[in-house]
Amino acid sequence: MAKMSNRDMAGPTRFEEYSEKYKDLFIMTRRDGILEVRMHTSGGPLQFDWAAQTAYGHVWSDVGRDPENEVMILTGTGDLWQIGNPEVWTAKFMDWPNRRKLEMYHESLRMIENMIHCLDIPTIGAINGTGSHWQLGTLCDITVCAEDTAFFDAHYLGGVPPGDGIVLALQKILGSKKAAYYAYTGMNITAQEALDLGLVSEMLPREQLLPRAWELAEMIMQAPRSVRHLTHSIVSHPWKKALAHDQGLQLAHQLYDMAIDKEGIFERLKRIQERFQRNGR
Repeated sequence: MAKMSNRDMAGPTRFEEYSEKYKDLFIMTRRDGILEVRMHTSGGPLQFDWAAQTAYGHVWSDVGRDPENEVMILTGTGDLWQIGNPEVWTAKFMDWPNRRKLEMYHESLRMIENMIHCLDIPTIGAINGTGSHWQLGTLCDITVCAEDTAFFDAHYLGGVPPGDGIVLALQKILGSKKAAYYAYTGMNITAQEALDLGLVSEMLPREQLLPRAWELAEMIMQAPRSVRHLTHSIVSHPWKKALAHDQGLQLAHQLYDMAIDKEGIFERLKRIQERFQRNGR
């Protein structure tokens, strides 16, 4: 057996390895440099839990280090983007071990920071329906959504400061006044309103969503490699600044309040459970 060189050990993980590693959460398809990452749980919409949150930070790192990935499409499965699971909050955050609280802080940051800092390629978010953590789709360079998608943030309605990145996305794209309104009210933003407000780039019937994402990716691939990579660097730079300036502060505010919350999130989520189920949260 040939001895592995230092270069081999330090090199990127191969597609065959990381696509297998994350297959229970992300189904990956690559063709001609275009990588489609489809979130799922058992072939249906992704059921978000702490394992999924941890995996996000790692998957962006592995995808970003593979030079064979030239454009990434991020999408979900079925008619929902992903489903939030209130059961993950059965144990009150204030009762979590301190070490796990710290891990939660870092994992929550990496979920979106690594998407911005580790991916040096053009990205397309194909939001296939309503669901939690939709900010991941809007962090992409181009965002297309299904025409029946609703965007909203229920943190405040659930008694939690909104610090996971959704309000940051709203602030950056819509402006501070509109972001504050949607943060306090939890009002739905319809797909048409999202298009009019600039939250998404295009709105399409669901069956046309992925074909359009691939069409856009193939168009992007027509430019030279250096143009693709450096254009992405330019268009993603505002997100890098926003994350560096604001995301750590927003997340710390959310987790501090959770750490002193005696009632616990789970009890409040049960009271608005119908809203979560109706909107795929």
